[in-house]
Amino acid sequence: MNSGPFDWSAVIEAIILVESEGNPKAMGGNSVGVLQITPIAVRECNYILKSRGSKKNYTLADRFDVAKSKEMFLLIQSKYNPSNDIEKAIRLWNGGPNYNPRATDRYYKKVLRRMK
Repeated sequence: MNSGPFDWSAVIEAIILVESEGNPKAMGGNSVGVLQITPIAVRECNYILKSRGSKKNYTLADRFDVAKSKEMFLLIQSKYNPSNDIEKAIRLWNGGPNYNPRATDRYYKKVLRRMK
């Protein structure tokens, strides 16, 4: 029996280690923060919020905020991974909603190693 929201903490912490080694100021191209969030992901989060009638809005600067980065991760999972599938969550974070399993394979295995 499911008693409350899914606990993504182990997955999020492993992704943070892979993406930035935990550095909230990490930058790689247009991806920044502990979860290496892109401007497109911020835009998608704001679109999801708006479609749900929320007045909340993320800014590009929010990507440097660890708590807000985790919120964005959870928001994207709530839309594209409602079944809380861990493998899908990891691949989705790496390759977007239409990820290619082969293209996200190395990333998936890397995150799994960090979860152990």
